[in-house]
Amino acid sequence: MKISAVIALIAANVAVFVLQRQSTETIEVLFALWPLQAIDGPSRFHVWQIVTYSFLHSTENVSHLLFNMFGVWMFGTWIERSEGPRRFLVCYFASVVTAALTQLFVPMMFGAAPEPTIGASGGVFGLILACAVMFPKSRVAVYFLIPMPTWLFALLYAGIELFQGVTGTQSGVAHFAHLGGMVGSALVVTQWRARPRVP
Repeated sequence: MKISAVIALIAANVAVFVLQRQSTETIEVLFALWPLQAIDGPSRFHVWQIVTYSFLHSTENVSHLLFNMFGVWMFGTWIERSEGPRRFLVCYFASVVTAALTQLFVPMMFGAAPEPTIGASGGVFGLILACAVMFPKSRVAVYFLIPMPTWLFALLYAGIELFQGVTGTQSGVAHFAHLGGMVGSALVVTQWRARPRVP
């Protein structure tokens, strides 16, 4: 039985979460996305972190993992069914990378304190944007209660993230990384439209 790329990605995130719960801080030191500038000594940034950070989640708040994996399943399933597993993974990891690059450079322009970043949210926001572009008439239920078109859902979330990122009203959340993830998927979907998938 062939396992979908969405399920495989969720399983990988859960497996890493279990390892995080059982290990010391070594995993986060090596694989979280550390800022380019030093915090308490030499910079801990390594190039592989622009991907590996997305597999790490807060071990103190399991909802961080649960909400991200729900987003991967909900929006990723649409994309994988439409474009296939390879294109889904390209879209997701392009979003992860652009989210990381955005987080490395943009927050410092607004005077944000340097801190490590973890979580799949950048990839999830990329999937949201991709679904909004590919399936604009589809609907999602916000908090399982309020139905709205996917394009409006993506637009509202992008606006909220931009406002909170610029004003710093919700610290500890990588708002610019979320927006960066949307940029990555927008670039990918644009390329898809120029070169449609061959069945």
